[in-house]
Amino acid sequence: MARKQHIAIFTTASLPWMTGTAVNPLFRAAYLAKAGDWEVTLVVPWLSKGDQVLVYPNKMKFNVPGEQEGYVRRWLEERIGLLPKFDIKFYPGKFSKEKRSILPVGDITQTVSDDKADIAVLEEPEHLTWYHHGQRWKSKFRKVVGVVHTNYLEYVKREKNGYIHAFLLKHINSWVTDIYCHKVIRLSAATQEVPRSVVCNVHGVNPKFTEIGELKHQQISKGEQAFFKGAYYIGKMVWSKGYTELLQLLQNHQKELSGLKMELYGSGEDADEVKASAEKLNLDVRVYPGRDHGDSIFHDYKVFINPSTTDVVCTTTGEALAMGKIVICANHPSNEFFKRFPNCHMYNTEKEFVRLTMKALAEEPIPLSEELRHELSWEAATERFVRVADIAPIMSVKQHSPSSQYFMHISPDELKKNMEEASAFFHNAISGIETARCVFGAIPNTLQPDEQQRKELGWRLQE
Repeated sequence: MARKQHIAIFTTASLPWMTGTAVNPLFRAAYLAKAGDWEVTLVVPWLSKGDQVLVYPNKMKFNVPGEQEGYVRRWLEERIGLLPKFDIKFYPGKFSKEKRSILPVGDITQTVSDDKADIAVLEEPEHLTWYHHGQRWKSKFRKVVGVVHTNYLEYVKREKNGYIHAFLLKHINSWVTDIYCHKVIRLSAATQEVPRSVVCNVHGVNPKFTEIGELKHQQISKGEQAFFKGAYYIGKMVWSKGYTELLQLLQNHQKELSGLKMELYGSGEDADEVKASAEKLNLDVRVYPGRDHGDSIFHDYKVFINPSTTDVVCTTTGEALAMGKIVICANHPSNEFFKRFPNCHMYNTEKEFVRLTMKALAEEPIPLSEELRHELSWEAATERFVRVADIAPIMSVKQHSPSSQYFMHISPDELKKNMEEASAFFHNAISGIETARCVFGAIPNTLQPDEQQRKELGWRLQE
């Protein structure tokens, strides 16, 4: 019987963890479902209660996956209104304190049945495949599309012996994405180049931010004052998320920036150190706990300063532009998408940073055009995703053998195919050895979910 194609979106995090790989894949699933051309399933990690306390804010815990699904759907409905129809499924995961991220446990391709294994979207494909042991993604699904979210090499370089680790990681990332993905979308050129990849920003902005921007535009058009506050920054409070660069800039130019009043909002492992460093400045810089960027406390700020160069595409920069603010950011590949926006001012030097910041505080933002407002939307992001992923809807898909790849336009020659299969076989063999997994950074005992996880998720232990 004819049916729509099925898209399964696998990601490495879930709400209430307010991180990009929790939020953006959720919006992608919703807007692909809203388009109505596909059946859509979002596949997210399920954590033990002990890990939930480490990851989720305010020690939030869920007893069963259904509770967490309800939370996710309520959060989304508050932001986009009536929810489009899509499924949410969970795979077993464990939180790595060392990596500050969630890693899959077991063969998570099992989450989707063979009769629905049409298209898999791997949000953070390298992350999802580093330690993958089980059915090969390309064998299970007809098409596998990776979306690279994170500039892992930049983070690793900041660690001890970082450049050596980055060299190794670069080759491992290329290897696993080549084995498991037919195509890879890099959100910006800030990420490493991998086989069969294309650069395109396929993320959008929560429509609530656009609504805030439209309200500000109306106030300005009526001659009213729309912005009452100066400058701010919001981001996870770890040094690598732009705080190192920001506080260095402020410290080096305290005299030129005298009169600057700035607030920093964020929560994270380095919050105490960031606050202590800010208090040493001869500037009015105040530090507050993290909040949702859509909170009304942010509506009246005029200037968003974001010097981070570790992001791939900074979600908060897009949100600030959608709210009608002026953005000051580094001239860096991660910000390339925002260059077309008149309110986005990029600096190349510290001197330029000072000049642009003081200029922004003295001027008014330029209202966003309809075209640019659309470019920031999830509707536009979804259009870009469908185009570059090459997944235009086919409405007459029949049940299939998982190894069939009937809509791949370019088949690799037999030699390349055989080499790739041999490489995949080798990775599968290595990833099945506990000692080897741990040497490369896997969490011990993650080849199979434990009894409690299997019970909570309804998984059967694979023979």
